[in-house]
Amino acid sequence: MTDNEHEIEQPERVPKRVIGTPAPGTSLLGTAEREVEPDTPGVTLQDEGTARKGERIAALCFTITFLAAIGFLVSYVVFQVGDLDSTGVSNLALGGTLTLALLGLAVGIVVWVRMVMPKYNLVQERHPMASDEETREYVADTFLQGAKESGFVKRKLLRRTLLLAAAPLGLLPLVLLRDLDNNTDKPASQFHKELRHTVWGNKTKDGKPLRLVVEGTGQPIRAADFNSPGGILSVVPEGYEHDLNALAKAVLILIKFRPEELKAGVNKNWTHDGIVAYSKICTHVGCPAALYEQNTHHILCPCHQSTFDAADGAKVVFGPAARPLPQLPIGVDEEGYLIAKGDFAVPVGPSYWERGDAEAKARQGGNA
Repeated sequence: MTDNEHEIEQPERVPKRVIGTPAPGTSLLGTAEREVEPDTPGVTLQDEGTARKGERIAALCFTITFLAAIGFLVSYVVFQVGDLDSTGVSNLALGGTLTLALLGLAVGIVVWVRMVMPKYNLVQERHPMASDEETREYVADTFLQGAKESGFVKRKLLRRTLLLAAAPLGLLPLVLLRDLDNNTDKPASQFHKELRHTVWGNKTKDGKPLRLVVEGTGQPIRAADFNSPGGILSVVPEGYEHDLNALAKAVLILIKFRPEELKAGVNKNWTHDGIVAYSKICTHVGCPAALYEQNTHHILCPCHQSTFDAADGAKVVFGPAARPLPQLPIGVDEEGYLIAKGDFAVPVGPSYWERGDAEAKARQGGNA
């Protein structure tokens, strides 16, 4: 018995398989991998020093993406919404971390392509649409060669940080999609509820309704003094003259009419002595609808020319606005000053906030 007969045949060692690539020694169509040839015509390989530098930069960018994505998830939990200020902070945190995550991923990929992968000078030739078997094998080999040239297999730091950066990004859409539910019976929709109401429904410290005061001066308005038909005032709620968040929804246009000028569209129970109060916020995109034409009783929004008939419930007569300017119920207190008798029955501003508010619409129609 020879020495060779006593030798035990050892199995051939199989290289480790890298995530995202085919099994070692095979291609998409079963052919062998090709090594990168440094002297391939039209191909310029990157200098190893430049490639290593690019690998470190790209890895740093992918790490930043991972940390920013984690920061996005943490921000979603930590910065809860409840009012306009907290919502602004939440939007800033979520938008900032999401931007940083996507920017880091994009910059990392660009650096990878420009500093790690080789440069090609390609000439595309015409050929039949149906590829033959040889061409398909060539494409498969080219794909594997590209994977090898990209450094995805060789450069572990680059590969691992890219996979690390991509892992939490898949969770971000799930977090964002969760907030699409507009069911007002759920606590998550508390912010939607807040946007549907204004401070006109609040009371003073003494429990009295809010007075209407002139914007800019803060002077309350006596109904007896506002007695010139055709007159118009821009008014705000008393006590909120400098609260920009409140004024963003609560600014009014106050118009004086003769009784015979009022049409069926105006809720006369919400007027006082021919004085009508409408929201100043255009129902198109929220611009201030502050231009008034006395002869036609038309309110004009200067942004996109939406026109409302103030004598007929501020109905839309021209332009892209989809619904009338909401009317505010007003009255007078014991001193004769104009006051708000309640909040708007429908949301103010762009029509988005009116979606699903059929109950408020029915309430307004019933009061009319």
